[in-house]
Amino acid sequence: MDDSDIMNVFDRAAVRRHRDRAAAGFAGYSFLFEEIAERLADRLEDVVRDFPTALDLGCHTGEVGRALRGRKGIERLVQCDLSPAMAAAAGGLRVAGDEELLPFADGSFDLAVSNLSLHWVNDLPGALLQLRRALKPDGLFIGAMLGGDTLFELRRCLMEAELDLTGGVSARISPFAEVRDAGGLLQRAGFSLPVVDSDTLTVTYDSAFKLMADLRGMGETNAGLNRRRRPTPRALLIDAARRYAELFSEPDGRVTATFQVLYLAGWSPHESQQKPMQPGSAQARLADALRTEERPAGDKAEP
Repeated sequence: MDDSDIMNVFDRAAVRRHRDRAAAGFAGYSFLFEEIAERLADRLEDVVRDFPTALDLGCHTGEVGRALRGRKGIERLVQCDLSPAMAAAAGGLRVAGDEELLPFADGSFDLAVSNLSLHWVNDLPGALLQLRRALKPDGLFIGAMLGGDTLFELRRCLMEAELDLTGGVSARISPFAEVRDAGGLLQRAGFSLPVVDSDTLTVTYDSAFKLMADLRGMGETNAGLNRRRRPTPRALLIDAARRYAELFSEPDGRVTATFQVLYLAGWSPHESQQKPMQPGSAQARLADALRTEERPAGDKAEP
């Protein structure tokens, strides 16, 4: 892929700064990453094989490593994060590295896991391609990333508040991938047997201000290249919080926030894997199974 084909949406230096800043206190805000790490580990339990050498890509402070401890025959786990401070906090065998330029040789891992990190990647097809190459033949990739419905409540309230205050709208929450695109991304990267599904987690907060504070603590604040570089006016934040409380509050007064999680899985190709049958190789006709009459293409059915 030529560099001109890559659409840069995120400021990767800002992503690194946000994570570096959040690393020291991340344990107080890591609930979402811990929950999804456990869900990824549970999904791996359905795979009937072991993975001696594994990669945790976008490891943050080691949530996946702790969830996988003692599971799936993992003998060596390499933890990698864009943020040197996050990688250092993960402990164990770790490296600071960029998902867009992986520092690993081809065929290095039996398993690669990524927990809520790939939604910050500009060249996601290229990153997945590198990840597939870093896997051994018949190696497995399983990952989770935030999807397009994430934080739709906050997005709406900030947009409406800014529109009323300034007459215009700017990007204040980074864009996320859509579930309909994820399977195509895996196929484009050369993964076999791709599987994509999604899940929605609803978290409640005391207020929109508490939600925004948690996002800073997670290192998940806006890092889009088109973001406003000036501080957000306090009047805008107060109005957005008011709208949030009016539109998305629970009976107890707490407000809800949606996190849509996309789960992706695919295998590095290997000759032993199942393959689709060749056209014309079927031993029985579908029309016979359905007990109906087979018609040439283009014929209209009888009323």
